[in-house]
Amino acid sequence: MTLWGGRFSGDMDSAAWKLNASINVDQRLALQDIRGSQAWAEALMDAGVLSAVEFEQIHTGLQAVKSEFEAGTFVIEAVDEDIHTAVERRLSELIGPAAGKLHTGRSRNDQVVTDLRLWLLDELPALRKSLESLQAVLLGRSERDLGVVMPGYTHLQRAQPILLSHWWLSHFWPLQRDRQRLAELKGRVSILPLGSGALAGTPFPIDRQALAARLGFSQPAPNSLDAVSDRDFVAEFLFCAGLIGIHLSRLAEVVILFCSTEFGFFELTDAFSTGSSLMPQKANPDVFELARGKSGALVGFLVGFLTTLKGLPSAYDKDLQEDKPPLFHAFDALQGLLPVLAGALDTLKINPQRMLQSINPSLMATDLADYFVEMGLPFRQAHTLVGKAIQLAQAQGKSLDQLSLEEYRSLAEDLPSLPIDAALYKSFDPVASISRRSSIGGTSPHSVEEQLQQARGALSLI
Repeated sequence: MTLWGGRFSGDMDSAAWKLNASINVDQRLALQDIRGSQAWAEALMDAGVLSAVEFEQIHTGLQAVKSEFEAGTFVIEAVDEDIHTAVERRLSELIGPAAGKLHTGRSRNDQVVTDLRLWLLDELPALRKSLESLQAVLLGRSERDLGVVMPGYTHLQRAQPILLSHWWLSHFWPLQRDRQRLAELKGRVSILPLGSGALAGTPFPIDRQALAARLGFSQPAPNSLDAVSDRDFVAEFLFCAGLIGIHLSRLAEVVILFCSTEFGFFELTDAFSTGSSLMPQKANPDVFELARGKSGALVGFLVGFLTTLKGLPSAYDKDLQEDKPPLFHAFDALQGLLPVLAGALDTLKINPQRMLQSINPSLMATDLADYFVEMGLPFRQAHTLVGKAIQLAQAQGKSLDQLSLEEYRSLAEDLPSLPIDAALYKSFDPVASISRRSSIGGTSPHSVEEQLQQARGALSLI
């Protein structure tokens, strides 16, 4: 039973039917389709299109169909083009001719986008919860690892010493922005298309405000043409998913590096690493490599779908059937990935001694320049002076803290008024370097503790 066969005298080509049908994808919307149909039936009754008896028949029949889906006993038939066809076909089998009145004033154009919006509204909280759980792990690591010193990196070169807690939190905040974006997206998803018909609206006196409230939407869509073709919310979700993937990939990339023998900062537990089929010694960070790999697919879903949208005329076009696969794939990828990453990071072993050993005096070069600034030298001159000291130390095979006072004074001989004393060597203490960076957002223990309090508050806000 198709919903459009009356105009046709022949059967559709079997290959074309297979291409056109979407039941294998959109059956995932079954419960939302039934909920939307029950609300539409009630709106039809309120508008005088259905009698109370007909509404009760339809409502009860839809409840029976819902029970079959929930129990896993619903049987998809070869004639079921999509989830809407399948539900209506089964409803007709259960209650007879009254089922034929359900689609009055409604099109699959406004029906399917209503289902999709309902599905996303239902599922967004679970994704936000998964992000929150990963954030909680990062926050927990920050609290557990407070006081551990590590080298910070820019351009993948050792840069300045920081606290490991500060590093953990640097991955907490991008996920917080992701969670905020998903929370903001909810308002733009919560627009009701139902009642827009195929493109021009419905001719029956449907109270769309009441219908929106009944289904949990904030308001009805203001333009029927736009309503049936609007997939901005899908594109926006795919953007959010892609950016989450990028944030996870960046975290994964550094964990992979830090787990390598060359770094040796981190070690994965057996529960979250894999072996080699050839090399017995290997313990591979596959879960993080998969996180890095899946980010490419997540970005691809967005680019692919935007390309689908870019050339469409107004109102509904069948191209929009391509909205659900990337949406479902992106959602499933993140829901599969986030809990695993949370477990892997929570059980990660750290090597504080290896991190501390990776900090050499050159990482305090800026602190040395700051020492000269405190002595009254403009920063640009201080920067040049330290650069000369680095050249001299490298030429002699020394570290900065091994240059003598006399050598430092000779480098500053054109600055006779610059007082250089033994306090210079205090610049090379990594703990002191960290403690000096006590502004808001800095890496000092005090600043990180303030940041931890802020993160705890942020985690409970959304």
